[in-house]
Amino acid sequence: MARNKKTTKAKEPIRLRMKDLSNGNKSLYLDIYRDGKRSYEYLKMYIVPETDENSRRQNQATLVAANKIKADRIIELTNGEAGIKQAKDEPKVLLLDWMNTYMENQKKRGKKDWRQILVAMKIIREWVGEKTTLDQVDRAFCQGYIDYLRTDYHPRHVDHLAANTAHNYYRALNGALNAAVREDLIKVNPYTRISSADKIKKPESKREYMTVDEVRQLIATPMQNEAVKAAYLFSCFCGLRISDIIALKWENVYQDGAQTRLEVVMQKTKAPIYLPLSPEALRWMPERGNKSSQDNVFDLPSAAAVNVLIKPWAKAAGINKHFTFHTARHTFATMMLTLGADLYTTSKLLGHTDVRMTQVYAKIVNRKKDEAVNLVNGLFD
Repeated sequence: MARNKKTTKAKEPIRLRMKDLSNGNKSLYLDIYRDGKRSYEYLKMYIVPETDENSRRQNQATLVAANKIKADRIIELTNGEAGIKQAKDEPKVLLLDWMNTYMENQKKRGKKDWRQILVAMKIIREWVGEKTTLDQVDRAFCQGYIDYLRTDYHPRHVDHLAANTAHNYYRALNGALNAAVREDLIKVNPYTRISSADKIKKPESKREYMTVDEVRQLIATPMQNEAVKAAYLFSCFCGLRISDIIALKWENVYQDGAQTRLEVVMQKTKAPIYLPLSPEALRWMPERGNKSSQDNVFDLPSAAAVNVLIKPWAKAAGINKHFTFHTARHTFATMMLTLGADLYTTSKLLGHTDVRMTQVYAKIVNRKKDEAVNLVNGLFD
């Protein structure tokens, strides 16, 4: 009896593989073999240890997304063209599962917005449930989400969301959709089809700052932790953030002739800044003594502890404004512009990468000018 020939299964030109990472995760990548040549595409997507139901669902969503990318790549290779719609029987990616994957990726990158993404997922779940897929997210869906945030979502029994909070939740979905475009899960972010007037814009933040008289009051008011007081006043005269002052070492301080300067890589932006120090700033910088180049300039607790310690000091000085360490940076910026420094120079002193970031302080100074000229109103009636 003749033996039936075995049917040989055609090898896929692209295979989804995993690479073990030292942190216990697995990195997903595509192993591409075509025309006798092998190449790899790392997807920047990860399988995490399945410790609970959330991690299991996250891995499922990640694998569905990765297999979607793999299928698209195979179609591109075999047909020589992109943009072919997925087959009807192909697994759909749930919006909330993708947002969960996006949130976990933001966490791994050290981004603080993951909490806002988590709340946005809760809002979407309350609004439309859990069954919406990524391909169902269109312009109407995005506009509906915006309208829901503005009018119908009432957390903790308040009438409406604060404008800044609404913008954060709007941005969470927008960011997830942008990430989906980058991963070829959708072709375009539907938010791009909504007019600018209909989007939720970030409100201009109020920058609290100390006036010259208030800085004098702070100087005259004793504080239990003199190192914290000195650090705040040092920031008033150089503009460094608390994170940069905590990290400041003596190796960052150098002498350039008669001018003392700082050479610092800013903690927030990772950008270097070369900062000349005025005599007033030097007045509040501790003496080096016998400290080594690796020793910290200021002996400070954590940033959170510093912000707790300075509040009673401000109250004792008679300051009733919302007072945080960051008001020192705002004070430096407004002081520079008020005293005649130009916008570009002030921007460089603050370490801003874009002069537009500094323009908010120029608006503050302009308002101060408006208030000043109006002081004569009624004097000559």
